[in-house]
Amino acid sequence: MSEPRLGVAIVTMGNRPKEVDALLEAVAKQDVQPSRIVVVGNGSPLPDFPGDVTVIELDDNLGCPGGRNVAISRLREFGDVDVVIELDDDGLLVDADVFRTVQQLFASDPRLGIVGFRIADEHGETQRRHVPRLRAKDPMRRGPVTAFLGGGHAFSMPMLDEIGNWPADFFFCHEETDLAWRALDAGWKILYEPELLLRHPKTSPARHAVYHRMTARNRVWLARRRLPYPLIPLYLGTWTLLTLARTRSLGGLRAWAGGFIEGVRTPCGGRRPMRWTTVWRMTRLGRPPVI
Repeated sequence: MSEPRLGVAIVTMGNRPKEVDALLEAVAKQDVQPSRIVVVGNGSPLPDFPGDVTVIELDDNLGCPGGRNVAISRLREFGDVDVVIELDDDGLLVDADVFRTVQQLFASDPRLGIVGFRIADEHGETQRRHVPRLRAKDPMRRGPVTAFLGGGHAFSMPMLDEIGNWPADFFFCHEETDLAWRALDAGWKILYEPELLLRHPKTSPARHAVYHRMTARNRVWLARRRLPYPLIPLYLGTWTLLTLARTRSLGGLRAWAGGFIEGVRTPCGGRRPMRWTTVWRMTRLGRPPVI
């Protein structure tokens, strides 16, 4: 396969101007330059950026997946992007060869659909939840996985053309899992490559006010959309027990319960459960889709 052409997508709410400037500077220093760079203002105006940057200002905040879909659609319209690299607006590329490595990985395997980056904080530490496998002690362990991190990753555009874009209705939480499961079910590969480093401030997802509600609602939606019927109670039961064990806040548990009920009662989008062969493949990779 010839070297794929790269596009970059960054979604921001306009509240991190210094971080976005630093990220764009890091992109400009890459030894392989992207064909296109798109920055989406998710319900916010944006300044003029130096260089050839396409700016899209949305009137409303569409959430992370919705904003990224806008960027992907614009990159698709250009017609000269084979791989899209999506980066959090408060992330930073430390090394100058990240894009070259991404290009080489996709050029070497036409069925590679997703490459996940390693996320490390300003002290070089990778949180356990940022390693996309159950045995997460070694963040430097490379290999095929069943999940990826939303903060830094690369997608094959042909894969997106086949399986569709992000689930915009999720708004926040578990949109990566929905997309990853669709990719695996269509026969695409997901690779975790720890040499691709994105520096990101150490944060907790619970910092968002809607975290507990969204994580419960979207987990129910995910199960209803993507799991064979026998696995739905196993998946939701496992995560209910884990939530009860991990959540210390009574308010958080109430919000989670409300989100769970919302996920049961509200439409979740089209149901297209993964095949049992995909379940078996994920199990062999070390992460069955019930945990």
